[in-house]
Amino acid sequence: MATTHPENVTHSRSVAHLTDGAVTFQEEVVRSAWARRFLGGLRIVLGFMFLWPFLDKLFGLGYMTPAAKAWINGGTPAQGFMTHAEGPFAGFFKSISGPWADWLFMLGLLGIGVAVLAGAGLKLAAWTGGLLLLLMYLAEFPLGTTGAYTNPIFDSHWVEGLGLAVLAATYAGDTWGVGKWWGRKVGNGILR
Repeated sequence: MATTHPENVTHSRSVAHLTDGAVTFQEEVVRSAWARRFLGGLRIVLGFMFLWPFLDKLFGLGYMTPAAKAWINGGTPAQGFMTHAEGPFAGFFKSISGPWADWLFMLGLLGIGVAVLAGAGLKLAAWTGGLLLLLMYLAEFPLGTTGAYTNPIFDSHWVEGLGLAVLAATYAGDTWGVGKWWGRKVGNGILR
């Protein structure tokens, strides 16, 4: 598999060249070293934002999930949230609630968190993370009804989802992650 190195990149590089089978690295997309570092930091923070709820819900660390409601103690991390959904999509979420939803939710949090923290599989993590965030947003829609929100339309789900997309588009796993190694193994496809 051919690799492209930053010293061989020209400013007039066409989009067609990016899809010709060569692996693209972050230095080709983000020229500023400081910007790459900030993206690497954002990646670590967002990765931990997915991994932490997995750990809290699994073990009941007492932040959002008390020990008695931990998944390992028989708690239902997704079902509780889904069965208490209100608003125009409440019926949908209540109808799909079940033990399989807990498994899918927890595996999603774990997989997205590990992928984003490691910097490998960012495109797949961005798509699945975006879907998870969209579903969580819709389960709480309309916003502003609980008093916890200051904006009736946008909340942190939007920021996190857009952040995941930016990380994937800028190959942020290459900085302080295993993205370069991973890119050489899998190329530029959805697993990159």
